[in-house]
Amino acid sequence: MSSAQAPAAEPATKAGRPSGSAVVPAVLTVFAAALAALVSMLVVGLSAAQALSLLGIPDPGPLTTYGLPALRALADLFAAFTVGSLLFAAFLVPPQRGGLLDTGGYRAVRRASGLAVAWAVSAALLVPLTVSDSTGRPVTEILAPQDLWGVADEIELAGTWRLTAIGALLLAIGCRLALRWGWMPVLFGASVAVMMPLALTGHSASGGAHDVATNSLILHLIAAAVWVGGLGALLVHALRDGTHTALAARRFSAVALVSFVVLAVSGLANSWVRVPWDELFTSTYGRLVLAKAAALVILGVFGWFQRRAALPALAADQDDRRALARFASVELLVFAATMGLAVGLGRTPPPAPTSVPTPMEVELGYNLDGPPTVARLLFDWRFDLIFGTLAIVLAVLYLLGVRRLRARGDVWPVGRTAAWLLGCAVLLFTTSSGVGRYAPAMFSVHMGAHMALSMLTPILLALGGVVTLALRALPPAGRDGAPGTREWILAAVHNPVSRFLTQPIVASVLFVAGFYALYLGGIFDAYADSHTAHLLMNLHFLLSGYLFYWVVIGIDPKPRRVEPLTRLAMVFGSLPFHAFFGVVLMGMSTVLAGWFYRSLDLGWPIDLLGDQRTGGSLAWATGEVPLVVVMLALLIQWSRSDARLARRTDRAAERDDDAELAAHNAMFAQLAKRDRASR
Repeated sequence: MSSAQAPAAEPATKAGRPSGSAVVPAVLTVFAAALAALVSMLVVGLSAAQALSLLGIPDPGPLTTYGLPALRALADLFAAFTVGSLLFAAFLVPPQRGGLLDTGGYRAVRRASGLAVAWAVSAALLVPLTVSDSTGRPVTEILAPQDLWGVADEIELAGTWRLTAIGALLLAIGCRLALRWGWMPVLFGASVAVMMPLALTGHSASGGAHDVATNSLILHLIAAAVWVGGLGALLVHALRDGTHTALAARRFSAVALVSFVVLAVSGLANSWVRVPWDELFTSTYGRLVLAKAAALVILGVFGWFQRRAALPALAADQDDRRALARFASVELLVFAATMGLAVGLGRTPPPAPTSVPTPMEVELGYNLDGPPTVARLLFDWRFDLIFGTLAIVLAVLYLLGVRRLRARGDVWPVGRTAAWLLGCAVLLFTTSSGVGRYAPAMFSVHMGAHMALSMLTPILLALGGVVTLALRALPPAGRDGAPGTREWILAAVHNPVSRFLTQPIVASVLFVAGFYALYLGGIFDAYADSHTAHLLMNLHFLLSGYLFYWVVIGIDPKPRRVEPLTRLAMVFGSLPFHAFFGVVLMGMSTVLAGWFYRSLDLGWPIDLLGDQRTGGSLAWATGEVPLVVVMLALLIQWSRSDARLARRTDRAAERDDDAELAAHNAMFAQLAKRDRASR
């Protein structure tokens, strides 16, 4: 990850002094952190007593009551700044020509390392405060390490903070070691992953509609961290007179717009399942939701002024950063106050539900009206905010790429477009229709959904050739231009990780082994009641299937060349394992996750073992579908390859008057002459 060569030094200013100063950004960061902590304590002061009385927990003392939200606000702000700094180094400023980080990226990743340490320290300190808050004991009584770590294993939120502290510390070490741009997207993804455990705990992870609440909170946290963290990194870069500020501001403007939309939609979805409309103005929780919505509107207004004033000023004069610094500073402080408000909102109990949730609603987040019928599977929809949104976004981006090609007169095969859109439709239907609604409650529907996600959707997406489309539709950066999306895609395709994953054996093992590890290895039986586990399972099946068929079908460019016979062997080699997996499920005498399915109290009679055997028969039968589709795809590719070879040969013959054919005939005539002479 490291290198002996340091980033190039940044040029000095016109006055000959080192460019920029670290004092103003540091003061602004400290002020933002203090503001976030202060707002969180003020909000908690309004609702702390109500929360404790509703939970029946004794008062743990003012240190926990007010220190916990203040420290939580600091941890959230440090997390956002870490994510934003790595986003800045990865995508907002270009690296040097040799792949090393430029000065702006180098400063950003080093700053991310320090922020990650602060994030880790805050998370570690939140462990005893969370234990104190959950048990109602003052924090001074639970500081013994042996007691603290033992209790943290029993309190989910305390264990989550412990895991976050470890992850943030490892991230800080990685940021200290990295000097090359290739590690920046990896570290950025790791920083987002470290945030995820917190998204899966708290109000949104329990109670009715917790599936919608959790999914919306995941999107909400990512969008907020990217926006506020990216804004902070851009502001620091501008105040220190960093290079490529105009490019970074232009790119961040697009990121901020997407983040604003995601924040608005996810916040609306989360509030919709948490607060009845008639209690928005009458309850403390509802009023805080309205205050947070007003803050989001204010942030949107500041973003609009940035696009109207700061970006044109930078485009006209690269050194005119006054408008950017002015609007970004105020926007960052509003963001800090909003994050403090969000922490206070998380500490405020939501309105009590009007009815007692059923066991099914507690486990799934919703009720099922009856056994699955064809009509219910087709029309009883519950939109999945993660995978349903992903399907729609992928379809829209693909169509935009096709439109760009056609606008400049290029041709794109209709069959590829149809395959991609059909794959997106299957993904949407599998996760958001009645199939996705019944999948967590019945093993047979669950297995059918996973077969569609791992067998059918990836084939259709691989046939769409999205990488080829992106490389043709996106403009190249040029010899002296800053690398953009096209160059990032090429770097992702040809990096060592991609070369390893696209080895036929590796891709096949990832594709097949997941079924055995999840279902026969005990993972599904242990985590069947976890919404997080279902999200990760869906993601695994989708990604492992796409990787496998990306190698097998071979439309898009890949890091390594795989011969047609090897690709065919991959398909034939994986089929017996899928068939055997289905046969094993059909022959099992015990019910996987039977404890979970019995706890749902579905309300209609169901033979759990028979339903599991139905799921096994689906796994066995659907294994034949990919063979047919892939065989047709390979035959079409081979026939087109032969046709292209024939056309190239004909064109070459026309250019050189059949010189190659004449050479072959002369060679055979010479061989015949030698044969006659030898006889």
